[in-house]
Amino acid sequence: MKKIFLIAILTLSFSSMSFADEYGHEGISDDNPDLQEMLNYALEDEILAYSTYDEIVKVFDVSRPFTNIMKAEQTHIEMVEELMKKYDIIIPEIDPSDHIMLPVGLVDAYEAGVQAEIDNIALYEKFLEGELPDDVRMVFEYLIAGSENHLTAFERQVEKTSDNFGRNSSNQSNSNGRGYRNR
Repeated sequence: MKKIFLIAILTLSFSSMSFADEYGHEGISDDNPDLQEMLNYALEDEILAYSTYDEIVKVFDVSRPFTNIMKAEQTHIEMVEELMKKYDIIIPEIDPSDHIMLPVGLVDAYEAGVQAEIDNIALYEKFLEGELPDDVRMVFEYLIAGSENHLTAFERQVEKTSDNFGRNSSNQSNSNGRGYRNR
């Protein structure tokens, strides 16, 4: 009962949330972003990942792999913020709540994790195409490696959950066709 109540409350809370085009990896439109833009997008993306995984943990009452990945995301956030400090870039206040889409079911949450990590890797690969200070390049390469590890963990969970439980029809009942709750 408590879990159903929590899901109902969070569904209402998330009813106004959507994923905006100008945020994190979705915000990159410039083929040649400068260092400040790269670090801002990176910070947004890392905070969005942390916040989304945190909400999934609360709603679905799960821990692994989300809690382990959240610890890594916190480290990623700190690494990006350290670069921002070093290069005298103001660290923006970021509230990702308007950009979170909560998956309908746990399998959808794992699949969303897969896609989020793929998008995260693509973001940093795009940044690595340009000229970067060595320390920034090293951090972006580290973040790619972390996302590759997260991707493997989510892919494993998709396979495990799909094989053991299949897709529950309740996963789709409140869906907008993409595995996310309707607004």
